[in-house]
Formats: sequence, C-alpha cells, structure tokens
Amino acid sequence: MKNIHYFLFTVVLLCGLVGTSFGQNKLTVAQKQQGYKLLFDGKSLNGWKNYNAPGISGWTVEDGCLAASGTGGDLNGYIITEKQYDNFDLTFEWKIAAQGNSGVLYHVMEGAKFKTPYLTGPEYQLLDDVGFPEPVKDWQLTGADYAMHPADVSKKKLNPVGQWNTSRIVFDNGHVQHWLNGKKIVEFDAWTKDWFTLKNSGKWTMAPEYGLSETGYISLQDHGSKVWFKNMIIKELPNKKKNQKVQLFNGKDINNWINYGKELWYVDKGTIVCENGPEKGYGYLGTREYYKNFDLTLKFMQETDGNSGVFFRSSCEGTTISGWQCEVAPMGLHTGSIYESYGRGWLIQNTPDKEKVLKKIGEWNDMRIKVVGNEVTTWLNGVQMIHLVDAKIGQANGRICLQIHDNGGIKVRYKDLVLTRL
Repeated sequence: MKNIHYFLFTVVLLCGLVGTSFGQNKLTVAQKQQGYKLLFDGKSLNGWKNYNAPGISGWTVEDGCLAASGTGGDLNGYIITEKQYDNFDLTFEWKIAAQGNSGVLYHVMEGAKFKTPYLTGPEYQLLDDVGFPEPVKDWQLTGADYAMHPADVSKKKLNPVGQWNTSRIVFDNGHVQHWLNGKKIVEFDAWTKDWFTLKNSGKWTMAPEYGLSETGYISLQDHGSKVWFKNMIIKELPNKKKNQKVQLFNGKDINNWINYGKELWYVDKGTIVCENGPEKGYGYLGTREYYKNFDLTLKFMQETDGNSGVFFRSSCEGTTISGWQCEVAPMGLHTGSIYESYGRGWLIQNTPDKEKVLKKIGEWNDMRIKVVGNEVTTWLNGVQMIHLVDAKIGQANGRICLQIHDNGGIKVRYKDLVLTRL
C-alpha cells in the first residue's frame, strides 16, 4: 500500500513538473484582475493568421508551445494576431534552436505594398547570440530593437540555446522598453527628432513606412530555424494622447513634412502654397508621422481654378499614393467628398446643393475632416458634406498628405492645420 501511495505521489509530482516545463498558458487570478489576456491558448492556433494571406501555415502547437517549422525566410514564414494593438504590455517565454534567428514584431501593417512585416513593424530580435553562423552587429543580437537600438550588454543575461527565456515589450504611447529575464535592456522614445534621425540614417532608408504606425498586428517570425513560444500574455494600456492637439503647420516652415514629386511646395505669408512646377505633374506633401483617428480642421484658398485635396491614412512611393482623399476642387467637382486613390475611385460624393457653400476663388474656406475607426465625416464652411462607413478605411493607417493635381495652372494655399487625436 505504501508503495502504491508513493507511486501515485511521484506521478502527480512529475505531472506538475511537466506542466511547468511546457508552460501552463493560463492566466493567474492577479493577471486577470490586471487586465491581461492570452495571445496563445496552448492548444490551438486561434487568434493567429498568415501575414497578408488567409489561414495559417508553417506553425503548429507542439507540447503546449506555439512552434515554427523552421522553413520560413526573409519574405515568408510570418504569422500575425487577428487583432490590432496600440499601447500594450506583452510578456512571452521563448527558446530557439541552435544557430537560430527569429523575432517578435508589433504595430505591423498588412497590404499589397508591404511584402514583409518588418517593413512596417519594429522588432524585438531573437537570436542564438553565441552560435549564429554569420557575423552580426549589436543591433541584430537578442533583445535589440532590430536595426535601431542595441541591447545594454551590461544588464543582459541570455540563457543558453534550448533553455527558456522570458521577454517583455512595453509600448506606452511612444515610450518603449525591452526586457529580458527580468532586466530592462532597451529603452527609447519613438517618433522624436533623434528617433527619426536614426531611422533615416541606416537600414530603414529603404523602408519609408517603417515604425510609423501607432497601431497594428503583433507578428512572430520564422526565419529559417525552429523557435518555440509559450505563456504569451498581453495587457492593453490606455491612450494618453487622446484629445491631444497637434499643430501640423507652424506657419514658418515645412521641415516636418515630406515632399513627394517635383511640384512646388513652399511657405508664403504664413501659408503652405502648392503650385505646379515645370513638369505639371502630381505632387504630395505628407506629414512625417502617421495619424489614424483624428479630427482635423484647416483653411484653404484656391488662387486659381485648380484641383487639390487632403489625403488621410495614406502612404506614398514617389508620386504614387495609396489612401483616401477629401477632395478640394472648383465648384461642381465634389469638394468634401471621398475618393480612393487605388481600386474603387469615388466612394461617396456630396449633393450639388451642399457644395454651393464653397467660396469663390481668392476666398478662404473652412474644412473639417473627422476620421474614427471606419467612419469618415467631412464639413465645408460648417455644412456637413458626407458621412461614410467603410471597413477598408477602418483597417488602414498612414500619413496626412496635401495633394496637387496634374495638368498645370494650379495654385492653392493652406493654413491653420490643427489636428486633435481621437
């Protein structure tokens, strides 16, 4: 009888140890009270999908772990969460195979123009620091903010290959922390002058949209080696920037804007002027930062009978723009209406009676554009022009861009561009 009791006790003890070894993938009472959620339930791939494609491939559940097959590469092998996250506190356990390379990315955006997640989302790097077979730089080692901020080696303790590590990423309204095995090893602020200088001086010069989104998917990378994840828990943090006002134009210069194309953008008498140059082509002046949910007010004046507009949640490659435009145009050409620059064209047009509030050439107009989630509302001189609900817009993020149309002879002024974050 004693032997039976001892045997049962041993079985229970071993089961407990096995459960600990492979991870419980369960929240404690305290974690639930603090608002944490599981990213991985330990049993299924629910909540995850392929990047830029339906379904899920190359990843399986293995002994209670979310496991990569090791068959991915630079342009494939990524999975993302089905949900997007803004500000968050993410903790996860991981281990990697010998000579392995992987990473956890966040604020990832999908879209045909983005072939891989790292073109948009920052990455917490995971690597076999000791055995990786190729030379690496400090910003490629475990815990680094990949290609941006290396980890503090004086605080870093990485367990050997095959052993579990605990990592943590905190993104709190632009303030970022990377933790490894209980030690903070990276800390920086996104979207500052120093951050943009760093972004524009290294690898990301070839990825103009990198790191700009304040929201997006969390992504796991299969970079050609086995990697395992468990106990992935996340808590969403409050948006501290809500209702914050942003002066998009200081009345003096456009240093924080980006000129796309060869048309003329300059400051004159406290206004931004867009004017056709010799090529008489399309041109855009885009904000350096992204703005997803906002209430924007501005004034515009047409000095000639020309076509312009205000794009939102947009991105540019040269003078090819992806996004949505609130039209600024002569009478009868739908000022305040919404046009999609690719695919669907006009999404909604105002009625002719509403547009009669447009002022004459040489007079200032007041425009208001409110974008929240999948809803867009515009006003012209105090009169509502349109209200649109569109799921595709709801999934997007990007810059605000002023447009000048082609064909020549266009001159439009903008001023008093004030944005309220929502």
